[in-house]
This record gives sequence, structure tokens and C-alpha cells, in this order.
Amino acid sequence: MTQFDFKSYHHRSIHADAEERAALNQELKTLYASLSEEDKKAFNEQLQTFLIREMGRLKTDYEAVKTRQTDLRAG
Repeated sequence: MTQFDFKSYHHRSIHADAEERAALNQELKTLYASLSEEDKKAFNEQLQTFLIREMGRLKTDYEAVKTRQTDLRAG
């Protein structure tokens, strides 16, 4: 099964301006269009796993910052 490196796309996107983001999106669309049906399924599953993991990480980071801000206000 093909492994896709969504983390590298994510990091490139974080530091990109709107034009660069559009180019990255097109790059991903072109990649997806070139895949076999089996690889498209793997792509979608890996993307979903990556997004769920990132959302969980962001939620944890957000909660930590929120707790820290509350602690600073109380202290």
C-alpha cells in the first residue's frame, strides 16, 4: 500500500501564502487524479486518519493553553 506524507503538505501549507496554498491544493488534486482506485481508497483513509490525529492534537494544545490562561488569571 502506498503511504502518503500529509504532514509535509500540512507544514508547507502553514507557511504558505494564498497563492502557494492554491498551488499545493492543485498538486494534491493532480496526485489524487493520478491514483488507482485502490490508492485513492488508501489516500482517503490516510488523510482521514491524519486529520483526526491533527484535530486531536490541536484540541489538546488548545485546552492546555486555555487551562494555563485560567490558572494565570486565578493566581
